[in-house]
Amino acid sequence: MSIFERYLTVWVGLCIVAGIALGHVMPAVFQAVGAAEIAKVNLPVAVLIWLMVIPMLLKIDFTALGQIGRHWRGIGVTLLINWAIKPFSMAALGWFFVGWLFRPYLPADQIDSYIAGLIILAAAPCTAMVFVWSNLTKGEPHFTLSQVALNDAIMVVAFAPIVGLLLGLSAITVPWGTLVLSVGLYIVIPVIIAQLVRRSLLASGGQAALDRLLGVLGLVSLIALLTTLVLLFGFQGEQILAQPAVIALLAVPILIQVYLNSGLAYLLNRLAGEEHCVAGPSALIGASNFFELAVAAAISLFGFHSGAALATVVGVLVEVPVMLSVVWIVNRSKGWYERGAVRPEAMPRLSRE
Repeated sequence: MSIFERYLTVWVGLCIVAGIALGHVMPAVFQAVGAAEIAKVNLPVAVLIWLMVIPMLLKIDFTALGQIGRHWRGIGVTLLINWAIKPFSMAALGWFFVGWLFRPYLPADQIDSYIAGLIILAAAPCTAMVFVWSNLTKGEPHFTLSQVALNDAIMVVAFAPIVGLLLGLSAITVPWGTLVLSVGLYIVIPVIIAQLVRRSLLASGGQAALDRLLGVLGLVSLIALLTTLVLLFGFQGEQILAQPAVIALLAVPILIQVYLNSGLAYLLNRLAGEEHCVAGPSALIGASNFFELAVAAAISLFGFHSGAALATVVGVLVEVPVMLSVVWIVNRSKGWYERGAVRPEAMPRLSRE
């Protein structure tokens, strides 16, 4: 993990301070950025999101989809958590904590927007940082790669319906046109561009050429993320200063969903008889959030000033420390996991008769 990735929470904290200060000193600049829109798509943010997302998608080898049968139990558990449990559990946590328990302490006009941001945050699993977490748990690299490739393929078609369904259940108006446009702009087109560039580089210069480009774009991606956060906090500064506890309150459901879903994935893998080297990355992928996409979608759907945008940024703020804590738990519990794991050969077989 690079120094920038390791201290992501510190950089986000600095972006909060810089964004609030710059928003106060240069409000006209932020207003101009916020007004640079075409068809409800903010052009500066669109460029920044592409600079964030495309380097991550360059790492994805969709030919790895051919390997999903090697660890089908872990794949099945992770898919269950990512697409059938996590988005809905986050929505439920948002309804409970933000919509009811914390309601008296939050601005009334932003309650629905905060819930929307939490839903968007949990609607797609992480694409990039999970490779770091997998490595830290000595995870099976082929499983991690094939699982991420499969998740990305599913995300292209599932992100919009899941977000639309859960926003609708939350009685939040769903701007379907903008939602579908966001999927095309921030998922489909970047996937196509990344895969074309990847294939071209591998054909002309091999893996070394791709690795060199990824080394450069990794820093570009982080700078784009931090710039986006400065813009967001420039718009959100007054609200944060008025109610600084908002960030802490929004972090509660995010933290709970990470530990809930990572723990559930870990236990289900143990019951299914998967190896620890698969269960670790499965738990981390199951709990992860594609926060770059979430930030972009929240801005597109609800705007810079929205509670939805702020909620997704809180996800960025807690990402590294909470995921490192899950890594620690996975590594410390390896002995317990392997002592009680159900062995595949001991599991009942289906009769062929």
